[in-house]
Amino acid sequence: MRVLHGKVWPGQRPFFSLRLCLVALVISGCAGRKPIVSGRPSTPVATPEATEEEAKRTTSTETPAQPAANTPLPRRNRPIDSVGPGIYAEEGNASWYGAPFHGRKASNGEVYDMNKLTAAHRTLPFESIVRVTNLNNGRSTTVRITDRGPFVDNRIIDLSRAAAQEIESIGPGVVPVRIEVLSGPDPAAGFFTAQVGAFKEKGNADRLKERLSVSYSPIYIQSVTLEEGSFYRVRVGRVSGEQEAQRLGDELRVKEGFKPMILRIDDQPPGETTP
Repeated sequence: MRVLHGKVWPGQRPFFSLRLCLVALVISGCAGRKPIVSGRPSTPVATPEATEEEAKRTTSTETPAQPAANTPLPRRNRPIDSVGPGIYAEEGNASWYGAPFHGRKASNGEVYDMNKLTAAHRTLPFESIVRVTNLNNGRSTTVRITDRGPFVDNRIIDLSRAAAQEIESIGPGVVPVRIEVLSGPDPAAGFFTAQVGAFKEKGNADRLKERLSVSYSPIYIQSVTLEEGSFYRVRVGRVSGEQEAQRLGDELRVKEGFKPMILRIDDQPPGETTP
């Protein structure tokens, strides 16, 4: 359309009117379009406060990349009995932790030194010697299990800063790994429990414990003081053997809608109380 000083050239008015009609149709069509909402149900969350526990450890100065919502969970391998008793391998994501945990007591009672080759694991016995291989680059390190964690879903081991440097995971923060137990106590033996929530308010933990006590026993509340404050962890059951504990976790997931974490019960868990 040609315009001269705000006027339409002769012979152009019909075309101009047609253009205006088309623009009006487009605008009205956009205004009437509604967003498409997926009918897929959202994943149930056991306790809203459970996400507070994710602040327990820091993997890097930047927030590590999280897996996409439709990414399957890392595969968890059971102990490989066909190879030999006590042989254990597992694949999943590894994070690392340094300050402010450097100089604090680890779960086994010794002082955590981020410059030593140690790691935290939820179920392996203390003093287990574990080879950790970064599946992105093939680099490996050997660590000793001295701590419990990580308390974040989709991660299977928390490395010391020194161990993370050896497999070049400092920058990425979270990397896929394979872990293999080289020596130490039988990883399948012992007692285990399922953690179903972590709360800043003790009353919330008490209410969850009371509700679950109708169907499950025993139920523990473990108190822990971190830099972010005090947390109260609710744990269900005292089960012999990790496979039985995994079955308990599956039951809690299906029947109660929780996303439980299976943890080893150590000989003297700090701050833990039974019913």
